[in-house]
Amino acid sequence: MESTSDHRTQNNTMRHQYRVLSEAEKEQMQAIKDKGQELLDQIEAAGQSRELSLAKTKAEEAVMWAVKHITA
Repeated sequence: MESTSDHRTQNNTMRHQYRVLSEAEKEQMQAIKDKGQELLDQIEAAGQSRELSLAKTKAEEAVMWAVKHITA
């Protein structure tokens, strides 16, 4: 299921209520996820190390928090 789908409100065990997002919010969320993926791809291309693993985790966390803000 796409994260911008209105059906995402039907299957979450942790968040008890969802609201339907506006088209602008859906676009904003998709843009943040796209930029996050772009950053993850750049980090992945840099190689492998503990530092890069931490950078990937933090990038994923940043996207999560930004999306949580939009969907709250």
